[in-house]
Amino acid sequence: MSYETLEYTANDHVARVTLQRPEKLNALNDVLREELHEVCSVIQNNDDIRAAIFTGEGRGFCSGADLTPASAGKLGQLSQNERLDDIGWVGRLATDIYKIGIPTVAAVNGVAAGAGMSLALACDLRVGCETSRFKTVFAERGLSPDSGMSFFLPRIVGYSRAADLVFTSRNVDADEAYRLALLDRLVSSEQLLGCAQDLAKQMGSLPPMAIRSAKRVLQLNQDLEFEHALRNEIFGLSFARKSPQDQKEQRASFLEKRKPVFTGD
Repeated sequence: MSYETLEYTANDHVARVTLQRPEKLNALNDVLREELHEVCSVIQNNDDIRAAIFTGEGRGFCSGADLTPASAGKLGQLSQNERLDDIGWVGRLATDIYKIGIPTVAAVNGVAAGAGMSLALACDLRVGCETSRFKTVFAERGLSPDSGMSFFLPRIVGYSRAADLVFTSRNVDADEAYRLALLDRLVSSEQLLGCAQDLAKQMGSLPPMAIRSAKRVLQLNQDLEFEHALRNEIFGLSFARKSPQDQKEQRASFLEKRKPVFTGD
C-alpha cells in the first residue's frame, strides 16, 4: 500500500503510520489529511491490527496545518457538502484518530503544534523523547482551539493547566510534558520507536475483543455519572465475552502456566 505523504506498515499485529513531509515538519496539507483519513479507515477495518503507532519523519511530529499559499484550501474549490460540514477537516481528522477501536500510540519525535498537537492528544498514549515539544499555537494566530484540542487537553492535564497552555501558547519541552501527563513515557530519541513498538505489542498481545471493549468503555465513561458508568461497564463486558476461544485460552494458559496466544475468536 503506497502513499505520497505518509508511510504505512503493519507487522506482528501492530500498524505504524509515519508522516512524511519532513521539510515542512510534517505539516498537514490537503494530501496528507486525505491520506490520514484513508489509513485510519484501513486500520479500523483490519481485524489483524491490534494496536497502531503514529509518528513523524525528521525533526517534527506534526507542526499543524500547512498555511503556505500552495497548501491553503480555497472556499471556491469546496463542494456544497464540504461548505456545510460543521466540524471541517480538523474535526474529521480528530474523529478519525479518536474513533479507531484499538489502542493508539503517538511516538512524538519532535514538535507537535496546533492540529498536530491535537493529533497526538487524540491517541490513547504518548511516548516522547528529549526532542519532543508541544505548543497549542491557536491563540497567537487569533484563533480558539479546534481539531479536538478543547476536548482532549483538559481531560489529560486538567482545566487550569489546559487554560495555561492555551492562553499563553507557550512551548512545553519534554520534561514538562511528562510532568503534565502530555507524555506517558519519556525515553531517549534512540529508544523512542522501540518503546512505542514494545508498548503497542504488549497491548496487542491481550485478547482483542477485551481491549476493544475496554477502550470503548473508557471513552464512554469519561464524563458520566457513576451509576451510568457502571452500566456501561456491564455492557462492555458483554462484548469482551464475545470471543469464546480467547476466554478458553485465557483459562487454559493460566492453568498450564504458559503464555497465552489470543486470536480474537
